[in-house]
Amino acid sequence: MGTATLDGKPIALEEAYRQAAKILGGARFPLVAGLGADIAGARAAILLAERLRGAFDHLASRDSLGDLDVKRSFGMFTTTPNEARLRSDCVVLIGAGLTQAWPGMLERLALGEAPCRGAQAGGPRKVVWLGPSEAEAGAIANAKIISASAQEISGVLAVWRARLGGRPVALDAEKIALVDSLVETLKAAHFGVFVWSASALDALAIEMLQNLATDLNATTRFTGIHIGGRSGAAGVTQTAGWLTGFPPRTGFGRGYPEHDPWRFEASRLIESGEADAALWISAFDGELPAWSRSDIPLVTLAPAEAAPARGLYIEVGQPGVTHDAVLMAQETGGATLRRASAPSGAPSVADVINAIGAEISGSSEGIWR
Repeated sequence: MGTATLDGKPIALEEAYRQAAKILGGARFPLVAGLGADIAGARAAILLAERLRGAFDHLASRDSLGDLDVKRSFGMFTTTPNEARLRSDCVVLIGAGLTQAWPGMLERLALGEAPCRGAQAGGPRKVVWLGPSEAEAGAIANAKIISASAQEISGVLAVWRARLGGRPVALDAEKIALVDSLVETLKAAHFGVFVWSASALDALAIEMLQNLATDLNATTRFTGIHIGGRSGAAGVTQTAGWLTGFPPRTGFGRGYPEHDPWRFEASRLIESGEADAALWISAFDGELPAWSRSDIPLVTLAPAEAAPARGLYIEVGQPGVTHDAVLMAQETGGATLRRASAPSGAPSVADVINAIGAEISGSSEGIWR
C-alpha cells in the first residue's frame, strides 16, 4: 500500500483516486506529462490520455525527438552495444555527459580494454572523445581527447566531413594536419562506432554525425549507438509508437492521435493555458515539472521521497527497484524484465492509473488497445 497527500496533508488512497478522477475527468483538455514510467505504466498513461481526449508528453522527449527527427528525415546507422563491444576497432564518443547518461557505458563497450576482438583481432581499439566534460576527459586510458563545447561540436563534425571529402576548410595548416590525422584514423577503421546522447547534442550535430557516417560507409563500415533519454524515455517512445503510431507530444483532442512536437509540448500547453489539468508521472527519481505555473490542478505520481507540497500526490514505486518492471535496456537495445532489487508495497504507475480510471465515469475501452 502506498500513501497519498493533498496539499501536503495525508488522505486515504481511495479518496485520492476519487480526487484524481475528478480533477482529470472534469478537465476540458488534460495533460499526461512527465511519463517517467516502465512500459506498463506508459501504456496505462497513454490510454488514459486517449480516453480523456487529452495529450501526453515525456519529460525527456526533446532528447528522443532529436534522434527521431534525424532518423525519419535522413536515416541513421545504428548497432547494438554488444556488437560494438565485440567488433569495433575504433570508437568515437561525441559530447559531454555520456557516462551520466549511460552509467555502464565504459564497461559495456569495454572502452578501458586495449584488445580488440573484431576485424583486427588482438590489436588496440582506438578511442576518440570529442567534447567530453573535464571530469570525463581522463576516464579512458589512451583515449584521444578533442576539446569542444556543445555549441562547437556540429562545426567540428562539419570540418571532419569536409576533410574526409578532400574539401578545403578555413583553418591554419597545423589544425588541418591534426584533423587530417583524425580522419585517417576513421578511414582506417574496419568497424567504427559513434556514440552520442541527444541530451548533449542539437539536431544539427546529430544530422552532421549521420552524414559523416554515411560518407565513411562508402569505403569502410561505421555505425552508431545513441544513448536513450532518462526516465524510461526509450520505452515510452516505443510504447507510444505501437499504441498510436507516434512518439510523445501527441494529442487526442479530435478523437484520434495527432503528433505535433510544438502543439503538444507539455510546458507550452501549461504556460498557454490550453491544458487545464495535469497528471505528472516521475516514478524513477521524482523529477519535478519544468513549467512555472503553480495554479493548474495537478496530480503527481512519484516515489515517497519526492512527494510535493502542492496538489494531489499519490505514491508510486520505482520500476525495477520496488517492483518488477519491463524497461528498454540500453545495453541490449530491447525490452528487458528488471526484477525488483528492493521490493516494497508501493503500487506501480499502472496500478494507480488503473485505479484512477476505475473512478472516472463514462468508461471507454479505447480504440488503440
